[in-house]
Amino acid sequence: FFFLMIRRPPRSTPKPSSAASDVYKRQGINAEYMGEPLKFEQMSKEDKIYMAKLAEQAERYDDMVKHMKEVVGLGGDLSNDDRNLLSVAYKNWIGTRRSAWRAVSAIEQKEEAKGSKHLELLRLYKGKIENEVENICNDIADLLDKKLIPKANNDEAQVFYLKMKADYFRYFAECTTGDKNKKAGEVADEAYKKATEKVTQLPTTHAIRLGLALNYSVFLYEIKNSPQEACKLAKTTFDGAISDLEHLEDEQYKESASIMQLLRDNLTLWTSETEEEEGGAKEKEEDLQLFTSLILSLIHISEPTRPERISYAVFCLKKKKKQQ
Repeated sequence: FFFLMIRRPPRSTPKPSSAASDVYKRQGINAEYMGEPLKFEQMSKEDKIYMAKLAEQAERYDDMVKHMKEVVGLGGDLSNDDRNLLSVAYKNWIGTRRSAWRAVSAIEQKEEAKGSKHLELLRLYKGKIENEVENICNDIADLLDKKLIPKANNDEAQVFYLKMKADYFRYFAECTTGDKNKKAGEVADEAYKKATEKVTQLPTTHAIRLGLALNYSVFLYEIKNSPQEACKLAKTTFDGAISDLEHLEDEQYKESASIMQLLRDNLTLWTSETEEEEGGAKEKEEDLQLFTSLILSLIHISEPTRPERISYAVFCLKKKKKQQ
C-alpha cells in the first residue's frame, strides 16, 4: 500500500481586523504584536510604559520594575510621570520585604522573651529577607548611578534621583546592623547631602524639596540618632515654605501642604520625645493620644501603604512602648 503524504501548508498568522486594531491603539498596544505571541523585547517605549501601568494594577511589582528598567535602558532622561512610575515600582517591590522584616522582628522579640527553640530558624529567615532588601537596594543604586543620575538634565531630576538613592539605603540601614548598617548609613547620608546642595534651586514649596527634607530629617532622627539636627532641618524647611504656600495652585497646594503637615507632626513628636528623655515632660494620657495620632508621620510621603501592613512608624512606636 502506498500512502500519499500530503503536506499541509504552514498556517499564516492572522492579522487583526481594523476594528480590533483601533481597540488595541486605544489601549496603548501596537496592533502588529497582537496577531502572534507577544514578544516583550519588541515593544516600543509607549508599550513598555503601558505594561508597567498594567503590572501596577495587577500588583505584580516585579514585572513593573522589569518594564520600567527596560524603559530606562532605551536611553535619555525620564519624564516626570515616568520617574514617578519607576519610584512606585521599586517602592512596592521593596515594600513587601520591609513589612515582612518588621513583622518577623516583632515576632523575634516575643520568641526571645520566652526562650523559643525556633530562634535560629527565625533569624535565618530574617536574614533571607534582609538579603532581598539589600539586593533591591543595590539594583536601584546601580540603575541610578550608571544610567539616570548622569543623564539627568535638570535640577529637579537630579534631586529626585539622589533622594531616591538615599531613601533606599536608608531602608537597608533600617534592617541591618554592624558594618552593613554603618556603610548603608554613610551612602544614604552622602546622597541626601548632595541632593540638599542641589535642591536650593527649587522653590521652597516644591514637593520634591519638601519631601527631601522630610525623608532626610527621618534619616537623621532614626538612623543617625541626631534628634537636634532632624528637628532643625524640619523646622527650617517648614518655616521657609509656610509664607509661600498661599501662592500655589490648588493641586500643588494640596501636595505641598500634606508634606508640610508631616514635617510639623514629626517636629511635634520628636520635640515631645526629647523633652521626655530630658525629664522636662510628665507622662499624661494626652501624650498617648498624640503618639497615636502621629504614628504615620514617619512614613515616606510617596510610600504606598496598606491598612493591614505594619508601618515603620507603628513598629517604632511599639518598640518604644515595650522599652518603657
